Amino acid sequence: MKRTIVLFSAAMFLFTSCKNNETSEENQEVQEIKAEFIYLEDAAVLKGTDFIYGVKIDDMARELAERVEPVKLEEYDMVPVIVKGVVTQKPESEEGWEQVVTIKEIVRVGTRPSQPDVKLE
Repeated sequence: MKRTIVLFSAAMFLFTSCKNNETSEENQEVQEIKAEFIYLEDAAVLKGTDFIYGVKIDDMARELAERVEPVKLEEYDMVPVIVKGVVTQKPESEEGWEQVVTIKEIVRVGTRPSQPDVKLE
């Protein structure tokens, strides 16, 4: 009987300690992010004044891309947006930006593209 209680206690300890070490998006803070957005075939980026985040390609990112598309004048135009999202470190096994945003809500999409710092013709 004692042995069963010890095994059960050890299993519960391992289960709860593993669960507490997980870093899920639900436990992380949703931030409001004001940035310029660009979506290409296989990547999306949010560029702010002092940060650049990769964007997790999911339904919300695709919806934002659809809402930005009519505003763009050229293929590589960036459009100012305000979104709410969760910023996480990218997995080490993946390529891309160090931090990745999972968009949770689209707050606002600008009505015209951002002016580029440098324009090549």
